[in-house]
Amino acid sequence: MAVTPAPDGAGRDWAGRGTAGDPVRRAWDRVPWMVRSATVWSASLLVIAAGLYLLGIIAARLAPLTIALAATLFLAALLDPLVLGLRQLRLPGSLAALLALLLLLGFVTGAVALVWNLTADQFANLSERLDEGLARLRDFILATVPVTAEQLDRWVEQTTAGLGSQPDPVAGARAALQTVGAVLLVIVLLFFLLKDGRAMWGWLLGHVSAPSQPVFAAAGRAGWKTLTAYSRGTLVIAAIDAIGIGLALVVLGVPVALPLALITFLGAFVPILGATVAGGVAVLVALAAKGPTTALLTAAAVIVVQQVEGNLLEPLIMKRQVRLHPVVVLVAVTAGALIGGIAGAFVAVPITAVVYRVIETIANWRQAGRLPDPDQGPAPA
Repeated sequence: MAVTPAPDGAGRDWAGRGTAGDPVRRAWDRVPWMVRSATVWSASLLVIAAGLYLLGIIAARLAPLTIALAATLFLAALLDPLVLGLRQLRLPGSLAALLALLLLLGFVTGAVALVWNLTADQFANLSERLDEGLARLRDFILATVPVTAEQLDRWVEQTTAGLGSQPDPVAGARAALQTVGAVLLVIVLLFFLLKDGRAMWGWLLGHVSAPSQPVFAAAGRAGWKTLTAYSRGTLVIAAIDAIGIGLALVVLGVPVALPLALITFLGAFVPILGATVAGGVAVLVALAAKGPTTALLTAAAVIVVQQVEGNLLEPLIMKRQVRLHPVVVLVAVTAGALIGGIAGAFVAVPITAVVYRVIETIANWRQAGRLPDPDQGPAPA
């Protein structure tokens, strides 16, 4: 390392740090390398943890806005090909965005109305079946596990108390108002994002320094492709799960098969946990309606459908860069549920996938030596 003399005669390296002539430097060099490495890593982890904690607090305080923005991006990625197709027909951007938004609202409204007409009466029966299934499961546990009924009831009460408190009318009204406001915000933001999304991205790129523009643009493209693949793939996989498990329930003669298929469809948007909960509900209903044999067959059908979907269909439908390790998915879903409840669990995984792809793209550019160096001018295109 080249050393240049300083005015005071002390040696300085190229970064201006003290060399071996500096007492602080000599003291640091005498520390064992394992201790130095542990110190640097611990300090770095503390800084990262503090930053994540601060982001978590901000997201929790602004949970309705965070969830609304995530839902807007999810729907924009889903509708972007439609808007592009309308723009190719020489429609103005405002009209194309409006037609796509109206089509989405019409589809959602029609689907909700159809499902409600078909399953309104069955949902009441579903609640009764679930109560019967839980009662039969309680009897089975008492018959096979050395536990008394009082102990089991006490554990159930403690678990229920830990999951939620007594309903508060004021809190319920506030939550309903926030939900309506978030839905309206999503509609407005979605229109403007479909209309001016590319212009917004170009404006943002224009305010990035020239050396950083290539990596910034590459990271943005990778994140958007990941979100697009996730939104389309999740929708297709949810439909496949709902159809497969719904057909299995019909073949086995399980009642309220349509509401259970709808629960399966919605649960598929929360990876791992959503499918597990939906499958558990189907097994409880089968246990109450048909007995243990049908319940076991229902569980087997749910497992088969989910295994085929996870190991065969998902790699074909979703791109490989969208897939995350199950541990990462569980942590993301849990964190999202703690921050924003059910809505947070829905948006946690796509946010994690996009952030991971952006970081991976930047890391690849760094390994390839294409990150800009301020002392060497702009990076190559």
